Amino acid sequence: MKMLQAIKNALLNSHKVNHAFISSAFNVLLDASDDLIHCVRNKGTIYVAGNGGSAAEAQHMAAELVGKFYKRRPPLKAVALTANTSVITAVGNDMSFEEIFSRQAEAFVGRGDVLVVFSTSGTSENIVKAVKAARKKGAVIISLTGRTGGKLKKISDTCICVPSDDTPRIQECHQLAAHVMCEMVEHEIFS
Repeated sequence: MKMLQAIKNALLNSHKVNHAFISSAFNVLLDASDDLIHCVRNKGTIYVAGNGGSAAEAQHMAAELVGKFYKRRPPLKAVALTANTSVITAVGNDMSFEEIFSRQAEAFVGRGDVLVVFSTSGTSENIVKAVKAARKKGAVIISLTGRTGGKLKKISDTCICVPSDDTPRIQECHQLAAHVMCEMVEHEIFS
């Protein structure tokens, strides 16, 4: 019976956070989608990054853009900075874990590109450093965070803050936000 109640609580909490997020997210998702569409139309590249579950979400978003969301269409330029394990482990070992994404941003990101970062706390130092490096290169920054936005809120062009401090619930809303952005890009570019 305790497990049944725990399952019910998890589902109800997810619904509650999701509902609160949906109520607050329209304008920031519009802004973020516009930035991505502008990047694609101007032949830029969308870079994505995150740690742990957020790394998986970054790779998921890149896959939706390169592959397809709903429509079979030409691929879009999207790169998950989380996917090159040789670079990540070399930089992490030889320099520091805090530089695993900023080093890649310095190498690849340019003016007209977009960096999308996922951080439930908004304070992951390797993500903050990547944002600063990409901003220096002239990229637009879209951050997906938890309630406060953390450090990322102040240094991002658009910060999509999920109104929660509960990591799994935040990540569930991040997936929804990423899907919405991918859908908008695909619809606007290929309709």
